[in-house]
Amino acid sequence: MADVDSGKEAGWRKYDEYFVEVDPDQDDKSKEIKLMSFKRPHMRAFHCAWWCFFIAFFIWFSAAPLLSEIKDDLGLTKQEIWNSSIAGVASTIVMRFINGPMCDKYGPRIMMSTILLIACVPTALTGVVESATDLLIIRMFIGIGGSSFVMCQYWTSRMFTKEVVGTANALAGGWGNLGGGVTQLVVGSALFPLFKSIYSDDENCKDSIHDDLKCASEKSWRTVCITPAVVTAISALSILKTSDDAPKGNFYEMKMNGAMPAISAASSFRDGAYNINTWILFF
Repeated sequence: MADVDSGKEAGWRKYDEYFVEVDPDQDDKSKEIKLMSFKRPHMRAFHCAWWCFFIAFFIWFSAAPLLSEIKDDLGLTKQEIWNSSIAGVASTIVMRFINGPMCDKYGPRIMMSTILLIACVPTALTGVVESATDLLIIRMFIGIGGSSFVMCQYWTSRMFTKEVVGTANALAGGWGNLGGGVTQLVVGSALFPLFKSIYSDDENCKDSIHDDLKCASEKSWRTVCITPAVVTAISALSILKTSDDAPKGNFYEMKMNGAMPAISAASSFRDGAYNINTWILFF
């Protein structure tokens, strides 16, 4: 437990004490990473950041192990499947440009929750797909979840000092990226076979062995994505009440108490666009 009194006027802060060693000269950011701690604000934010990024990648790739089934049931071509994949990546790219300035204005907590709630809806609606156009639109909106990478990195950058922020970002980003691989195992190798087994006993899928398997398979891919969508929604709502935007509190609290100036998302985007470092990293 660390005392936050540095011997000078620090202004408003939400917490009187921290459970990590902090640097008052860097807005009370943590100088250490305690992976086994879930204490607010620093380590709670760290774990919320990587978990939300993980679950976002999980739903982003949740349709991937089902594409062969979707392709066969709907009679889609390889090009149509590729087009849906391209749409899912394109929406992510666009939203990443938008999320940065929005984080500056509203904070990573609200933006992370918002993006997850938006992305979980089309994930749950994967089962309503009836055509190539439907699949493209659904995957495009699911792809919005991939932009959560911005909030993940922004969040950890707000919580840790420059001496350890690289490690914090790498851990949160790396663990979050695992979601894309884990969904292949969970959805493709566990949930889909489980749902298929359940539906194979459905009385509506009993006409013949061939029809039984086809019916069970189609019902499975049309409903299996509801499970990760529900987990995502629960995660998105939970972080609103159980985490903080920054060491000193949430952005709206800091602004209300004069600990943080009001920021324009448009001005933040413009400043970033005019910064030469942005374009060096871009290329």
